[in-house]
Amino acid sequence: MQRTLFDADHDAFRDTVRTFLDKQVVPHHAAWEEAGIVPRELWTQAGELGLLGFMMPEEHGGGGVSDFRYNAILQEELTRVGASGVGFALHTDLVSGYLLSYATDEQKARWLPGFCSGEIITAIAMTEPGAGSDLQGMTTTARREGDHYVVNGSKTFISNGINADLVVVACKTDPEAGASGISLLVIERGMEGFERGRNLDKIGLKAQDTAELFFDNVQVPVANLLGEEGKGFVYLMEKLPQERLTLAVVAAAACRTVIDMTVEYVQERKAFGRPVAAFQNTRFTLAELETEQQIAQVWVDRCIEALNEGTLSVQDAAAGKWWTTELQKKTVDSCLQLHGGYGYMTEYPIAKAYLDTRIQTIYGGTTEIMKEIVGRMMGL
Repeated sequence: MQRTLFDADHDAFRDTVRTFLDKQVVPHHAAWEEAGIVPRELWTQAGELGLLGFMMPEEHGGGGVSDFRYNAILQEELTRVGASGVGFALHTDLVSGYLLSYATDEQKARWLPGFCSGEIITAIAMTEPGAGSDLQGMTTTARREGDHYVVNGSKTFISNGINADLVVVACKTDPEAGASGISLLVIERGMEGFERGRNLDKIGLKAQDTAELFFDNVQVPVANLLGEEGKGFVYLMEKLPQERLTLAVVAAAACRTVIDMTVEYVQERKAFGRPVAAFQNTRFTLAELETEQQIAQVWVDRCIEALNEGTLSVQDAAAGKWWTTELQKKTVDSCLQLHGGYGYMTEYPIAKAYLDTRIQTIYGGTTEIMKEIVGRMMGL
């Protein structure tokens, strides 16, 4: 089915992204996977082309364009080339929303120019060792003392955790107030007591730096409070639909990519004297996956339109996230099966896709949590 979501400006942006990835990412990504991290220079190179701050105000070095279709294009193209280690989505899709919506003018002037240029890499820290999807169960605290907060606690599984210069940290400013006691503080590289643990060894997303973060009496100026004290949980709930849509965008793009690579493979690979594509099982499997991918793409595109219109609901974002990411798991697994033994070899892109895919139904809210959200909003 022909997509009607994009216009000529979006197509030109896609061409820019493709050229950038082909030159600056594709030749090096395997080495970055070995290193477990993407070099900081990639961020400044992307910033020079306007790939990081297109949603930010022009007065702070951004493009002044509030249109999630550009975000989607960036993630689709990263997915197309298997650049799963490039953590731009955390920056452009997640942290950008918090800074745009809740930062003061002074904070924007301080942080946004570097955000747009790639000189400031960002992350967001919600998950803790003892609290994953249960955000109200977090134990990191921020005690107000005069003109600063004293932050203690830890976070884990933080994407961009090693490279990040600026981390939006969810913490409890009032541990007795439940959700109403959660606030967002921006903790910056170099603050005394802010330490990073190891770069975590994952089964996939090998080039994506994912770290533990530790806060030992970190003194954070009150000027780094994002929004109002006690409103952090509300802010997280407001921005999670966009995060979940990003994951759905990646899921649909990943399905498209692995189906295309598998169609090419089964046409070339022979078994019993004929192409694997000639077998009915191959055709039926790929026909089913192709149909489901197109259905998923229509849903995702409509959600992008709804986000731009300001009407994307929590329920629709949750439903789309769990269904598309589960479809991604199914699609990659089925396509690996059609590759046979070669699909199990890491030199084949389908094997990498298989490993990178597994996290999709976990982060951003597990499939089970997404279903719980949908069920509750049905009144169940």
